[in-house]
Amino acid sequence: MRLPLPALLCCTAASLLLLLLRWRRRRGLWKKVRAARQRQERSLVQMEMAVQRFREQHPSVNVTSILNLPLPELTEKLRDGSLPLEHVFYAYVGKALQMATETNCITEYLQESETQVQKAKPAGKLGLLYGVPVSLKDSIDCQGHDTTLGFIKNINKPVAEDSVVVQVLRRQGAIPFVKTNIPQSLISYDCNNLIFGQTFNPLLYTRSPGGSTGGEGALIGGGGSILGFGTDLGGSLRFPAAFCGICALKPTGNRLSKKGVVSGIRGQKAVAAAVGPLAKDVESLALSMRALLCEDMFSLDSSVPPLPFNEEVYSSTKPLRIGYYETDFFTMPSPAMRRAIRETKQLLEDAGHTLVPFELMNMDYTLFNFCVKGVFADGCASFLGNFKGELEESSLGLFWLMKSPNWLKNVLSWITKPFMPRLSAMLLSVRANTVDEVWSLHHEIEEFSQQFVAQWKKLNLDVMLCPMLGPALGIGYPAKLSVAVSYTMLYNALDFPAGVVPVTMVTDEDEEELKGYQGYYRDYWDRTMAKAFHGTVGLPVAVQCVALPWQEELCLRFMKEVETLSHEKRAAQPPRSHKPRASGKAREQRCTTSLCNPQRRDDSEEGKRKEKPFPDPPPCQ
Repeated sequence: MRLPLPALLCCTAASLLLLLLRWRRRRGLWKKVRAARQRQERSLVQMEMAVQRFREQHPSVNVTSILNLPLPELTEKLRDGSLPLEHVFYAYVGKALQMATETNCITEYLQESETQVQKAKPAGKLGLLYGVPVSLKDSIDCQGHDTTLGFIKNINKPVAEDSVVVQVLRRQGAIPFVKTNIPQSLISYDCNNLIFGQTFNPLLYTRSPGGSTGGEGALIGGGGSILGFGTDLGGSLRFPAAFCGICALKPTGNRLSKKGVVSGIRGQKAVAAAVGPLAKDVESLALSMRALLCEDMFSLDSSVPPLPFNEEVYSSTKPLRIGYYETDFFTMPSPAMRRAIRETKQLLEDAGHTLVPFELMNMDYTLFNFCVKGVFADGCASFLGNFKGELEESSLGLFWLMKSPNWLKNVLSWITKPFMPRLSAMLLSVRANTVDEVWSLHHEIEEFSQQFVAQWKKLNLDVMLCPMLGPALGIGYPAKLSVAVSYTMLYNALDFPAGVVPVTMVTDEDEEELKGYQGYYRDYWDRTMAKAFHGTVGLPVAVQCVALPWQEELCLRFMKEVETLSHEKRAAQPPRSHKPRASGKAREQRCTTSLCNPQRRDDSEEGKRKEKPFPDPPPCQ
């Protein structure tokens, strides 16, 4: 039966109208993206001009000596007035500009920080972080600036108030000066979004900096910030630290305030997120926790328990009883990961500590039925809702799976179970659950936590030494290897404090041994992981240090011990000749700002270039 001509014309017109409306909506979204990128460019221009002005006025300032100072020594010099605040500030602004050009780690320069520098007066009682420039992850609210999470809908929506963490930092004299890049939605351990693009690892540009606090990892790892803050739901502080060769602490979920810190999945409580610091060394992490755990934090957010930093625990020299394991029998460790644990264990034993084997049981069940199911208990509805009206869907490898209805997930799980058991379990873990099922899940997680603590106490442990995924994976691989969060996400489900300390580097022997890497399941994920680990000679490898809930000081004390012993060992060894280097193609990929790409330069009066305050990175080739 043929449609009447008027009806056919109406259908055609309606279809064309829908296409036009869709085109107009997408055009409007792209316009917002371009505007955000231009603002990012202007931020870099503002940074460059500010540093240039300072260098012209103070040509004799030794920037390198300032950047080489560890945080405790820097704060001491700032507080006693032997080092001018503005010298420190502009030294770090200049270095941050260089790292932004090289790695695309900064999304916005907080220009009001210059005013804070001008108004700062070294009088009266000074805060513990007086004059220290600090960087902030995009998801941490800073008054007058966007908190985008990589979503276009959040552009041009400046928040009205600082998060509690930022308020306390300011009261302690710190100067927030930049916000840093994240992956879209935060549910990824890479660092890429449609608005600001890909962030690169400062140690090797073909490698990911980790995520979701990847911008912080790249900036601090490259020396552009001395202290930064981010969040962690499945390793989002620890991945960037491990991949970029720095330190990080994920505290117990509520040790630091999360008020004004935006989550990628709002409302879920099964797996604990946390706010924490990143820095070059453990002593800097301890100083930041000492500064934050103060009366200001407790009064601004009454949900944070009033537990000041315990100096006695952190300063103790009592030998520790340390549990350890080399693998979780779910994600096979790389040769370098396994060696890092063995060497650290030996160093600790030689230093007089007692090491006790600890066996993890049923990590596959823990990851899928507690961690993944806990985060996506609503069938991924909250997560998927974030992408409504956006131009691009998540880079998360299993995004298509999340969008499937429950019946299809069940069918696919049944089909894949014989030959891909992990994919089968993943499919079941992202189904929608009833309220009764969610309550049962919470009860099961509580029981698991109690059993874990009971095993811990039966062995009379103080802390735990655990593997940390590494070395840094190639860009794009984290999206293909979402299951590799097993080493980190366990301690979010348990809500234990966990820190990362780099202890060694990948050797030629590790690379050779990697040829025999097959994984425990020999599935797609294992084959992909073997490829992701290749070509990393010279990159850092870290370990995790874990303590029981609310024992951050003990965790930091253990981290400090590991750091000290590792440094002493490296100092006693002859230097290695290998060093990670970026290819010309990688340099071309990262040179996307106007500072490196003349086609993106701002030719306005504001954007005209003067002599560079710091050397440019290698030119695009």
